[in-house]
Amino acid sequence: MNVPVPPSEPFSLTGRLAKDPEQCALFGEDAALDGWLAAERALARAQAEAGVLTRAEADAIRDAAQSHHIDREELWRTARTVGYPVLGLVRQISRRLPPGPDGRVHYGATTQDIMDTGLALQMVRSLAALERRIAELGDVLADRVTEHASTVMAARTHGQQAVPTTFGATLATLLAQFARHRQRLAEAAPRIGVISLSGAGGTAAAFGPHAAAVRSGMARLLGLRDTATPWHVARDGVAEFGWLCSLLTATCARLARNIVDLSRTEIAEVFEPYSDHRGASSTMPQKVNPITSESIIGLSGTTGALTSALLRAQEAGHERAAGEWHTEWRVLPELAVSAGTALTETIVLLRGLRVDARRMRANLDSDGGLVMAESHMITLAGPVGRERAHDLVHEAATRTRTTGTHLTRTLRDVLTEHHLDTLLPGLRTQPEDYLGQAHRTAETTARLWHTHTAPLPEPPTPLARLATD
Repeated sequence: MNVPVPPSEPFSLTGRLAKDPEQCALFGEDAALDGWLAAERALARAQAEAGVLTRAEADAIRDAAQSHHIDREELWRTARTVGYPVLGLVRQISRRLPPGPDGRVHYGATTQDIMDTGLALQMVRSLAALERRIAELGDVLADRVTEHASTVMAARTHGQQAVPTTFGATLATLLAQFARHRQRLAEAAPRIGVISLSGAGGTAAAFGPHAAAVRSGMARLLGLRDTATPWHVARDGVAEFGWLCSLLTATCARLARNIVDLSRTEIAEVFEPYSDHRGASSTMPQKVNPITSESIIGLSGTTGALTSALLRAQEAGHERAAGEWHTEWRVLPELAVSAGTALTETIVLLRGLRVDARRMRANLDSDGGLVMAESHMITLAGPVGRERAHDLVHEAATRTRTTGTHLTRTLRDVLTEHHLDTLLPGLRTQPEDYLGQAHRTAETTARLWHTHTAPLPEPPTPLARLATD
């Protein structure tokens, strides 16, 4: 008789439908274990360089601290008893060593030193992977900005038509946002990729007079930044990483939300990529639902909620958290995977984006020319003053809505009634004549994107190979 095995993790429909494999790997079990082992290897090597251990002892620890030597079932069983995995990890490493070196593993360090150092290694690699995704997304988006720099459409405020703009100018605001995110990642990386080696209470007392040298050497071996200040309970760097993930996902969701709105039947200006039965309904054969946009919006809603949990982690008191730290264990991997997934899905969205320029232009005329109201007001403001011009156009707009006629006609009537019909020839009636800086905004933003030449450096060494020389 087959007895069902309970799943180790809850089923996630979101993850089944879309999941970034790179971020999943970076925050998977293998990566976490590789990061902790790298920290132990680097600690031993740095202590050998400082004269605390012999080189032979450090080499023996290096050879023992390899993932293929770790019994994971035992590791997690021990971790459930202790509450943390490092004690069991250290004892497994020590068992493979002869007397002498076996007592030198993890010498002077505390559990959180190893786990936080491993986390820093994961986060800097995650940032580099996210930056590569942003670069790919931005290149595709810049092409769309340039392609539609002159594609006239209605700018919308409060959900209503406002003034004419171009689709390229609308997309340019997103491109500039991703450019700022790219800069944020570059600026944040040094604050996030920081060594942790301060001992039980943050004093590094167990390392004796060699504390600073060991810490500096360990940081160098791992490609992390050195710091003399412990961060066991100072979690702002971790929170910054989470907020960056949330910001990236939210920006993707802004594009997705616009696509959902613009693909409404009554608007029908922009659509997701199409393939047979993509976005189909089980009961309505005509439906082509914006499924990718919906997925991205859902990811953003989730990341926003998860990121708020990192504020609680900031409350950790004294020199060691009592539960607040645990918040990060579940939240950070989810945030990184969500950000990577949102970026990947947005790239798919942009590559196959379908734009109906004719419908965009037709929709500008759907409200009786009211989209040109500001243009008329600005034109009239010179001869009659801004406030009177506003009142005249408002009167004409109200009459347009009441009678169903065109704004140009009602404004002509209003101006004639006010003995201002001599001003009629100066009015601009075509949306193409009132685009302001839209075209230049699109071109300039795309050009600035392509001049960016400083990608976030990719850590050159895989986690499993750090400090193995």
